[in-house]
Amino acid sequence: MVLNPIRQGAEVTLNFSLALEDGHIIDSNFDSSPATFSLGDGSLLPGFEEVLEGLVCGSEATFIVPAEKAFGQHNPQNVQLIKRSLFDQDELQRGVVISFENAGGELPGVVQSLSEHEVMVDFNHPLAGESIVFAVKIIDVKVQSAH
Repeated sequence: MVLNPIRQGAEVTLNFSLALEDGHIIDSNFDSSPATFSLGDGSLLPGFEEVLEGLVCGSEATFIVPAEKAFGQHNPQNVQLIKRSLFDQDELQRGVVISFENAGGELPGVVQSLSEHEVMVDFNHPLAGESIVFAVKIIDVKVQSAH
């Protein structure tokens, strides 16, 4: 039996975990059903897809995906001061995620701090600036044959 390597367009079924470098697990499906997706369909960030290419059914591997290829570096320009009067006062507390409407849909932001007149909101991804430990076990790889 020929094992098909993962490549763009392949249907991949896998178990995975995402963790911080300190070992804190962010997400994992090792204790549940595996995930299936087509490589290149946008289900995974490109930095995660990149490390999967070439793996075959049965492969188990762990990769460190650097911040810039995972959720990006923390960008200070994504931290904004917004007038406190624009918020529902009941929902305001440090650490709360608030959704804002923008042209592309909803944009979540985390309340970082509050003053009498302003609210500091961080629009960076919560994992921005973090390298991610990506562990995978490849369950199946289906590659479309060229005719």
